[in-house]
Parts: sequence; C-alpha cells; structure tokens
Amino acid sequence: MRLFSSIGAEKMSLNVYIPLVLTVYIVTFLTGLPSNLLAFYTFLVKVRQKPTPVDILLLNLTTSDLFLLIFLPFKMVEAGAGRWPLPAFLCPLSGLFYFSTIYSSTLFLTAVSVERYLAAAYPIHYKLRRRPAYAALASLGLWLCSLAHCSIVYVTELQPGGGPANATSATSRDLCYDDFTPSQLRVLLPVRLELGIVLFLVPSLLTSFCYCGFVWAVVSSPHIRRGKKQRAVGLVAATLAVFIVCFTPYNVSHVVGFFQRSSPAWRDKALLLSTFNASLDPVIFYFSSSAVQHSCRRCLARLGGVCSLPPLARKVFYRRTEKLTPGQPQEQCRGLGGSQVCCSKL
Repeated sequence: MRLFSSIGAEKMSLNVYIPLVLTVYIVTFLTGLPSNLLAFYTFLVKVRQKPTPVDILLLNLTTSDLFLLIFLPFKMVEAGAGRWPLPAFLCPLSGLFYFSTIYSSTLFLTAVSVERYLAAAYPIHYKLRRRPAYAALASLGLWLCSLAHCSIVYVTELQPGGGPANATSATSRDLCYDDFTPSQLRVLLPVRLELGIVLFLVPSLLTSFCYCGFVWAVVSSPHIRRGKKQRAVGLVAATLAVFIVCFTPYNVSHVVGFFQRSSPAWRDKALLLSTFNASLDPVIFYFSSSAVQHSCRRCLARLGGVCSLPPLARKVFYRRTEKLTPGQPQEQCRGLGGSQVCCSKL
C-alpha cells in the first residue's frame, strides 16, 4: 500500500500526513472493532438458531470488516515507522486481506440490496423460493471472487523488480507494495481498472437500482408502519454513504491511473477513506436487523447509561414502548442530580 511515496510527500508534509494516517486507523479500529464484534455475535446467534439469507449475508459482511480490523494494526505499525518493519511474508498477506475486504464489502452490500429488493418487490414468490443454502453458496462465491482478484499482490511480486516488499531501489527496500517498476505497472494498472469496473461500478449500479425499487415498494405500501419505512430509508442512505465516501474515490483512482500510466498522487488519501468502511458498516447493520438494534440497546443498558441519555438519544435508540399489562409499571425512574430521569422498562 502506498503510504509514503515521494509524490505524496511533495503535496503533504509527512509531519502532517503520518499523524493523519494514524488517526484514521486508530479511530476506525476503536469504533469499528466493538461494533462489528457485537454485530458478529448477534448474527452468529441468529444464524445458528434460525438462519435467513439476509442474516447470512450480513454475517459475512461483518466478517469482512473484522478481517480488515485484524490486519489494520500492521498498517499502524507501518505508518508509525515510515517503512515496513515486519517480516516480509506479512506484506503481501496483509495486502491481500486489506484490499480484498474492500471489494468483499461492496459485493456483500450489493447482495444485501438484491435480497431486500426481492423481499419487498416480490414478497410471495421470494418467500417461497428463498433458502439459506443459496445465501451460503453466494457468500462463498463472493469471497472467492474478491480474493482471486486481489491476489494480484502476489502476482506483482513475480514481475521483474518485485520482491517481498516490492523493493525497486535501495531507498524503497523497506516499503510494502509501493514504488512499482514499469514492468509491474503494465500488469497492475489493467487489473486495477478491471477491479474498479467489475467489483465496484457494476455492484454500485446494481445496488442503486435495487434500493430504488426497495424504497419505492416500502414507502408506497400502506401496510408498512412509518417506523419501518424510516429504517428502510436509513438503510439506503447508510449504504450509499459507504459507497460514495469509502469506495468511490479509491476506484476512481484506478481509472485515472490507467490512463495516466501511473498511480495518481492522491491515491494514498483515497485508499485511506476506504478504511472508514469498517466504522460505517455497523450503521447498516443497525438499520438492517432488529436483532442488532436490540443488542445495541442491551449493551447501552448494561453500561448503565441508558436512563441518563437525553430524550433525543433515547428516541433514536429506543422504539416507543408497547403497552404493558395492567399492574406493570410503565416507567422506571431514578433521581439524577436532584431531578427525575425516566427510561422505558427494557
């Protein structure tokens, strides 16, 4: 991964760029790891109890994010040292999982959009034909597709001037997946273009089509509650935000680099944005699954901060409490700083 190229250094001082990289990595790790672990546990329990296609797809999407987060500390070490200080074999391995998680995320987000569209537009036909085994087979195929495409990190090493860290000169011997020779770029640039078209452009168009149909089917239905319609819009907005913010700049750099016959100077920054995917995906999980919503509420309750949340935050995280049977208390209240603060009984 290009972190410290001479071109990038000319446009941004390393005194600014290195702290920026570390900040993005650390924030992504601290926010993404707990939320994805919570989502992973929730989906795993659901899949073991009563698997559904969407839960299987979301479980795989969570797994993809966790792979990125597992290898993210390697990138932190590289950013802090300004070079690749770890064993050479970890360079292509971390690159394989780092880049493949970017495209596996796009593929699984697309698969979720297709599932949601079919369930909303053709509810009867889809319910009769949906099988968890189909989702499992599709997930396996998507994993193989992303890993096979991103195995270019190993193929590049076989080109002249390659090596464990793609070293091409004495000054770049310790860099990981950087400073490519013309021979390496002749192989790498067309593959990047193919990645951008097949694993980003096509999935993004398909996702846009499916979610347009999904929102239309949900919003126009008089039998769907307003709260569910709002969650559907939130799901679409969160998914499109991930595609636009995290994936679009990086994949645009593939196209620009192919026609320039070199990696754009701003490619480093575009790749940095893709890391936020692991922090934004849990928002999609929240709008996609009521089980994740309940898990978030239980975690907040166990942390002891539920009843002290401001009213607006309680309204966001908690649905309106259903009517309780006679004799049950409607609310639990406790004093806080001399005032009464109430929270719905969980």
